[in-house]
Amino acid sequence: MTVADELEPAIPETEATEAEEPIKQRKNGLYPGVSDELAESMKSGWADTELHGLEPIAQAAETAARRAALSARFPGDRLVIPSGNLKTRSNDTEYPFRASVEYAYLTGNQTEDGVLVLEPTGAEGHRATIYLLPRSDRENGEFWLSGQGELWVGRRHSLTESAELYGIPAADVRELADKLREATGPVRVVRGHDAGVEAALNDKVTAERDDELRVFLSEARLVKDTFEIGELQKAVDSTVRGFEDVVRVLDKAEATSERYIEGTFFLRARVEGNDVGYGSICAAGPHATTLHWVRNDGPVRSGDLLLLDAGVETHTYYTADVTRTLPIDGTFTEIQKKIYDAVYDAQEAGIAAVRPGGKYRDFHDAAQHVLAERLVEWGLVEGPVERVLELGLQRRWTLHGTGHMLGMDVHDCAAARVESYVDGTLEPGMVLTVEPGLYFQADDLTVPEEYRGIGVRIEDDILVTEEGNRNLSAALPRRSGEVEVWMGSLRGARG
Repeated sequence: MTVADELEPAIPETEATEAEEPIKQRKNGLYPGVSDELAESMKSGWADTELHGLEPIAQAAETAARRAALSARFPGDRLVIPSGNLKTRSNDTEYPFRASVEYAYLTGNQTEDGVLVLEPTGAEGHRATIYLLPRSDRENGEFWLSGQGELWVGRRHSLTESAELYGIPAADVRELADKLREATGPVRVVRGHDAGVEAALNDKVTAERDDELRVFLSEARLVKDTFEIGELQKAVDSTVRGFEDVVRVLDKAEATSERYIEGTFFLRARVEGNDVGYGSICAAGPHATTLHWVRNDGPVRSGDLLLLDAGVETHTYYTADVTRTLPIDGTFTEIQKKIYDAVYDAQEAGIAAVRPGGKYRDFHDAAQHVLAERLVEWGLVEGPVERVLELGLQRRWTLHGTGHMLGMDVHDCAAARVESYVDGTLEPGMVLTVEPGLYFQADDLTVPEEYRGIGVRIEDDILVTEEGNRNLSAALPRRSGEVEVWMGSLRGARG
C-alpha cells in the first residue's frame, strides 16, 4: 500500500453518492487534505474509456436458462440473490472476493456488492435486473481517493457494459435498498451474503421460504450442463499439471517443508485458473492420517508417503478435487504398497458402481465393502465382513464417506434435500468424487506398528454418462506400479 492509504470514501458503498459530499481523510494520512485546485484537476483531462460492442460471456445462454428454470419454480415471488460483500482481513485490507455460488451460477458475474433481482411480471414470469456498482465517480473524487476507487483496485464495468456482457439489464445497486424496502408481495432472498439486503427485506421474508429458494438452487446444480462439464474438465486438466509440478520438485520440498508443495501447486492454480478450489492438503508422513491437514508446515522425508489432495478452480469457479498418495522417494515400501493397493481396489469397486439409474450410495457401499474385507483379512477387525459393515467397525480406519458432488463448490449441492442427494438416483451429467481411504493413526495401538502413521487416499472426479461413467482425472496414474513409473519419468525429465 502506498499514498492511497491516505483517504477513504466518506459514505458507505450501499448508499447513494452525492457529488458534492467530501471525501473523509484517514486518521494518519500524510496529506492534510485535497486542495480545490487539485480536485478540479482530477475531474478533467481523462479519455473516454467506455467499451462498446462487447460479446456476451461464454455461459450467457446457460445462465439465462438457469434463470428461466428459477422463474418457473417460484411464480409470483420476487427473488433476490446477492453476490456478497468484501470481508475485512485486517484493518483496511480485505480478503480476495469470491461471489456467492448462487449469484455466479445465475449471472456469471463475480463482482462484490452485486444483486440479482427477479421481479414477477404475472403470466410472463419474471423480469431480471442485475444491480451493480457503476464505475467509480470522478466528480466527487471517489475514483482516486477511495480505497475501492478505480485507481486503487481497477476499473469496474459500466452498467451499460455489464448489461451487454451478462445479457441482463443493469442498474445502480446503491438504489436497491430503497426499492426493496418498498417492495410488495412475496419475497425470497438467499441469506448469508449481504446483511444490507437482508435488513431491507427484514419484514418481508421468512426463513422457511428463503430456505426453499436456497434448496432449489442447490438441487439445480446436481446435473451439470455442457458448459459446466467443460469447465470441470479444464479444472481437472490444470490439476493434473499441478500434480506433475509437485512431483518434479519433491527434492526441494524435502529440503524445506510441505509448504513448498503447497506453493508449487498454488502457482499452477493461479496461472491457469482463478485460485485453488479449497485449501490444499499437502500431508507428508503421519500427517496423511489427518483428513484435512492444511497447515502444511511439516517435514517431507524420503521413505514416507505424501497425500496430496488439491484442485484448481477455473475462472468461472468450477473446481477439481483430486487426491494421490505418492511415495516421496518414488518407490512404495512393501507395507505402503499393501495398504495403497487395498485403497485402489476399493476405489475401482466404487467407480464401477457409478452409473445412471444407480443409487447414489452404491459407490460408497462398494468401496467400503472392499476395505472391510481387507481389514478382516489382515486381522485388524473380527469378521464376518457383513458384521463389520453393519456395525460400522471399519470406520475406525476409513473415517469418511467415499465421495461427494462436485461443481462450483468442492462439496457442491450441499443444501439439497437428502432424498435428492445421498438417497437419490444418479443421472447423466452429475459429477462426483470417489475417494476411499485408509488411515492408521500414529498412536493406534490396535494395529501392528508397521501400519502406524500411514494414510492413503485416492480420489478421482467422475462424470455420470448415458453409458456409465467417465473419469475426468484419468490422466493421473492410480495403480501403484504405474505411479512409480510416472514419478520416475517426471523426475528423470527434470534435468
